[in-house]
Amino acid sequence: MKVFINPGHDRDHDPGACNWDGTHEADIAWEIGIRVKEYLDAAGCETMILQSDNLNWDSSYDDRQDAAVVPMANDWPADVFVSIHCNACGSHTARGTEVESYGSEASDALAQCIQSQIVNSIGTVDRGVKQMPQLLVLRTTDMPSCLVETAFIDNDEDCQLLKDNIDAFAAAIARGVTDYECQCL
Repeated sequence: MKVFINPGHDRDHDPGACNWDGTHEADIAWEIGIRVKEYLDAAGCETMILQSDNLNWDSSYDDRQDAAVVPMANDWPADVFVSIHCNACGSHTARGTEVESYGSEASDALAQCIQSQIVNSIGTVDRGVKQMPQLLVLRTTDMPSCLVETAFIDNDEDCQLLKDNIDAFAAAIARGVTDYECQCL
């Protein structure tokens, strides 16, 4: 199975959401994404990873014109697409994991496999699988895809959980992908 991994945002140009302590979403997503790649490679999957603010040739930065996330995943072509993020809502009280999908039963199944693995292995608050048709990476990819909101980076407890469990989040995401492979492919 070919898995395209997209750690959300961009460490140089778009840090994503932040915690007051200086923890950036792009850094956490990158660390989780690299480990997901390692786990899936070890499981026999073929992987590709790209973190970029250029999702569909929409970056304004000159140094981001060599590749765009969605076209790269579509052209490869990947069998599944997983984008990794940290959630934020500004209230600093929301907690938990949600996985977003759109477009197909296969995308929903992929999202549910990953959601179940994270919640069951790490014990995050289960916010469920949600339909998000407005997300470009879900709407324009040609394969089953999901966007993983690991935990709320702007909530101190969730942020600490993220920092202390990068490897556990990665392993859970990788297990979710392989669970999907066993069920659906």
